[in-house]
Amino acid sequence: MPILNEERHLAESVTAILAQDVPCPIEVVLALGPSSDATDVVAEALHHADSRVRLVRNPSGRTPDALNAAIAASSYDVIARVDGHGILSDGYLATALRTLEDTGAANVGGIMDAEGTTDFERAVAVAMKSKLGVGGAKFKLGGAAGPAETVYLGVFRRSWLDRVGGYDARFTRAQDWEMNFRICAAGGLVWFTPDLTVTYRPRGSVRALARQYRQYGQWRRVVARRHPGSISARYLAPPAAVAAIAVGTVGGFVWRPLWVIPAGYAGAVTIGGLAISAGSPPAVRLRVPAVLATMHLTWGFGFLTSRIRIADGPSD
Repeated sequence: MPILNEERHLAESVTAILAQDVPCPIEVVLALGPSSDATDVVAEALHHADSRVRLVRNPSGRTPDALNAAIAASSYDVIARVDGHGILSDGYLATALRTLEDTGAANVGGIMDAEGTTDFERAVAVAMKSKLGVGGAKFKLGGAAGPAETVYLGVFRRSWLDRVGGYDARFTRAQDWEMNFRICAAGGLVWFTPDLTVTYRPRGSVRALARQYRQYGQWRRVVARRHPGSISARYLAPPAAVAAIAVGTVGGFVWRPLWVIPAGYAGAVTIGGLAISAGSPPAVRLRVPAVLATMHLTWGFGFLTSRIRIADGPSD
């Protein structure tokens, strides 16, 4: 578990892991970054309450460094990645072990079930569970079991992590997508199954959501540069929308009909947001269009403006 500023959800997340009924030993390795809240206090309390909880330090605070440090400190042949704001469903680990055995996969994963506790978080959850918000991502929308290009979090055979060299520490974001690409390229199978569900706590503010999705866009372009041919149309939709809106907004001062582009986008996300949030409380529905626009435009802006480049060769 890569942990940084997870005071709010860490105990709930770890408790859900320790409650899993599995036919084998289990340990929870927390890789602790330099948190600015009471995360370390919570982690120490969990460690003292249950010897299966182990702590390692991650001075950089970066997710790939945390994951590699936790994997290096772990003891067993199956590695399950869990985030500090994710809550495993009952039977998650047993189902993952069974699926690994049945499919021969290198990595199995399931559904990222976004579930908010505030009106804003609930609006983000609505957007994340719709094609309008996330395109066709099976791990957010669900679907039939089968091979996938990537899955949420993942439960891995350790032998495959060793084979591909673990997470590439150069990737601050998108390191899971990038490693799954390398697993598939090496002949490994990444398998999605809707039988695996993790409750995900969305970001709690517009600022945090915008930062998250801007970084997603930045680092997805890095993956595209690193692995030509890995990009698909759904990843290009947000940057295309940003470019079109910018052209329409600026060009509209010269030729007013171009203003139909940003106006059309605003109308589409408003109508679409109200449609996908049907049945939600009014306070949630009112927030969904703004959430959709934040996700689309910051992801697209991050992709278009990404200047992040990594050196060739293996990661450090």
